[in-house]
Amino acid sequence: MTATSEAPPRQLAALNPIQQLKAGHLPRRLVQLYVGLTLYGFSMGLMIQGNLGLDPWDVLHSGITKHLPLSFGAVVIAMSFVVLLAWIPLRQWPGLGTISNAIVIGLVTDLTLATVDRPDALWVKIVFMLAGVVVNALAGALYIGAQFGPGPRDGLMTGLVRRTGLSVRLVRTTIEVTVLAVGFLLGGVVGVGTVVYALSIGPLVHFLLPIFTVRLKTP
Repeated sequence: MTATSEAPPRQLAALNPIQQLKAGHLPRRLVQLYVGLTLYGFSMGLMIQGNLGLDPWDVLHSGITKHLPLSFGAVVIAMSFVVLLAWIPLRQWPGLGTISNAIVIGLVTDLTLATVDRPDALWVKIVFMLAGVVVNALAGALYIGAQFGPGPRDGLMTGLVRRTGLSVRLVRTTIEVTVLAVGFLLGGVVGVGTVVYALSIGPLVHFLLPIFTVRLKTP
């Protein structure tokens, strides 16, 4: 009889950073984490090149690029660490997935933008936008399901929920409306893709996350 028990399948475990590394299935989880983060950056690049609208955080990122001499990926990385500063008063600890998220996604986004040309035909732009949304949901399910900690922006949401007692829906909506509004005012790209993302990303991740959540040993 060991001191640990198997977490229920398809369930995200509440683990600190050290426990995340000791929870088993490490090789598979590491591969899943970095495949997910790579696909996430690729999906962002597709939506940017489709030029039909971005998700709320990327509207903010694209707005910032219009005012600072930084690449899109560099802005993503910088904003990730700015958001992580907000974790300090929330008393949250970043995991391996959190730090990897902050760096890898921005690098892959810039690589995608450097290698995938922006299409001229509307139908190709639509394909880019739809593929970006679907791949983004798959990528999110992969890296979240690897259970190495939330990304900086998701962690901000969960930390505020825990500290304020407000609902996830209210906190997430407030954050995303705020960053969307600021991004729009800065000149970020808002369009039909923004609406498609907002309406579809939740149901898609809800469907995919249980499939890719790794069953872990929990204390």
